Amino acid sequence: MTEQTSAAPISGFVAPGLEPIREAFAANFAEDLELGASFCVMRKSEVLVNLVGGWRDRGKTALWDEETLVPIYSTTKPIAALMVAHAIAENADITYDTPVSEIWPEFGVEGKAHLTIAEVMSHQAGLCGFADPIDPALWLDPPALSAHLATIAPLWTPVPDGTSGYHPLTWGYLAGEIVQRLLGQSLGTVLSERFTHSAPSKIDFWLGLPEAEHGRVAELMRPREMPKLGEITDIKKAAFLTKWAAPDRGGKIWREIEIPSANGHGTARSVAEIYGSFANGGFLGAESIADDTWDDFLKVRVSGQDRVLPFDISFASGVMKNDQGIYGPSKAAFGHSGWGGSAAFGDPETGLSCAYVMNRQSAHLQGDPRAKRLFSSTYGTVL
Repeated sequence: MTEQTSAAPISGFVAPGLEPIREAFAANFAEDLELGASFCVMRKSEVLVNLVGGWRDRGKTALWDEETLVPIYSTTKPIAALMVAHAIAENADITYDTPVSEIWPEFGVEGKAHLTIAEVMSHQAGLCGFADPIDPALWLDPPALSAHLATIAPLWTPVPDGTSGYHPLTWGYLAGEIVQRLLGQSLGTVLSERFTHSAPSKIDFWLGLPEAEHGRVAELMRPREMPKLGEITDIKKAAFLTKWAAPDRGGKIWREIEIPSANGHGTARSVAEIYGSFANGGFLGAESIADDTWDDFLKVRVSGQDRVLPFDISFASGVMKNDQGIYGPSKAAFGHSGWGGSAAFGDPETGLSCAYVMNRQSAHLQGDPRAKRLFSSTYGTVL
């Protein structure tokens, strides 16, 4: 069923009784907050809501449909973190307390030898960016960028039970190298071959998007203002504000390589399916992560004021615990947001997982009002 709301076509499925969620989705368009977007709600394997609306392109010539893919930026991180958890579970001698240098010897220099997998995955490594210039093209060569990260000193001195400093891009290269060292395959390959594209699951999510799928990708409308980072420090400059802090995003090469922190491409449904792992004890498709590793994965490693983002954050090993209420009212939920507004979470208390994706980007680093409206409506309607 398709309806017109403020000239924006909206279609998709809503289970009986959940119509207020459609109304909240439509309100984002009616208030001129969207170009194109999708929202999905699942409970275990059941789809409760799967809505699409608006357009894939800025010229409003191509409708957003259920096959439309969009980059979700840092909402990718917990999906990559699931692969790190899987890699640890597959190696009997490895835990989250294992120093990264045991599996990646080159990493153990410049004061990093003691850093554990958990500390690196919970944004405590002090490697959130590069103080000294690098060639921005290095971001498009993940093995080379990872090798360079191994050689440098942290931007602050990491200590056990220290503070987090969000790693917007470098986190993914560190996660990718850990998986490569433990499983002998790239993180994106593990995700695809063992989880998303292996029978019987077939989840339409990609980390390293094949050229054949590029025609389905929505065109982005960039934010109209810069995100608010609070007081600008040298650490924040290294993470976000230098000329070499990020690659040229959105091109063919960027889509096709693997950046596990930033360039996952999917639909709202596929993202909700994967985040369902956080609602359902580590089950993803036909696979699951061993209970002891799963519990260790979701243990909060650091909580408090982050050094890079202007928020209090509770980090497990690659996913945020919802202590601050960004992802609905349940403090049991785990979630993450991406540049421009995408967001997803899984809630083990209710079994719900939700994902919001869009192509009109905002300046909100997390807590985008569009997503918050949808999450609030979901909890107010489903429960």
